[in-house]
Amino acid sequence: MGADVNYEVEYNNRARVPEHPALIADWARDAAGYRERNPPRSISYGPGRRNTIDFFAGGGKGPIVVFIHGGYWQAFDSSSFSHLAAGLNAHGISVAMPSYDLCPGVTVDRIIQQMRMAVRELARLGRPLVISGHSAGGHLAACLLAIDWPAIDASLPRDLVIAAYSISGLFELGPLVKTSINNALRLDDAAARAASPLFWRAPARGSLDAVVGEIESAEYFRQSKSIVDVWGRAGLPTQFGTVAGANHFAAIAPLADPGSPMVVRLRELAAR
Repeated sequence: MGADVNYEVEYNNRARVPEHPALIADWARDAAGYRERNPPRSISYGPGRRNTIDFFAGGGKGPIVVFIHGGYWQAFDSSSFSHLAAGLNAHGISVAMPSYDLCPGVTVDRIIQQMRMAVRELARLGRPLVISGHSAGGHLAACLLAIDWPAIDASLPRDLVIAAYSISGLFELGPLVKTSINNALRLDDAAARAASPLFWRAPARGSLDAVVGEIESAEYFRQSKSIVDVWGRAGLPTQFGTVAGANHFAAIAPLADPGSPMVVRLRELAAR
């Protein structure tokens, strides 16, 4: 972490993108419309009200693509992003969208645990998973790729998670500790490092794609390039990319387009 970097400026995406209220309102509108046309199956993975997964069946029998929403672990639920299943559903690929409890009601570590619970529940469907996610969800996607699933549950296949696709992800949480974002996260330096997949043992299988909106902050570029470099040097197939012309909030828009490069890549990952 650079001492001369203004982390508040680098990570405060709502301040960086003044039009974010309109973009978020568009999400809600488009998501509600997609849910109305394509009602998801609700799957419970735990006892809490938010411990649910929206499952948008695509008709195919291959791997499922999971999308984990962002919001700095403190905002939104999966219902704001239903429309992002459209691109993959159009190709017959099923999409699962879990919600989770939010900070400050729970810790970031607890959210990681909840996403582990969600993956274990999806494992009951008997199909491999490609885990995608945006922002905080990109962090969680990387965490889930790095987990040794049989070590958690001997009944789980080693290749349960076959790939992660992170959009504007966060892999080193230390820079957030002294920002306003941490008012809800309540991380200290030790907890931030423990929850940072950049410092975990690199995954032994699968692959990681880390993409960033073309006009996002330098820190978001650094975060994704760092994990691609570190995990790549450890032997994991990794790939860095950008989403043309996109800010932090617009970076996920291609998921709704069946012909976008993002959907094409996720189809490739799901076809392995």
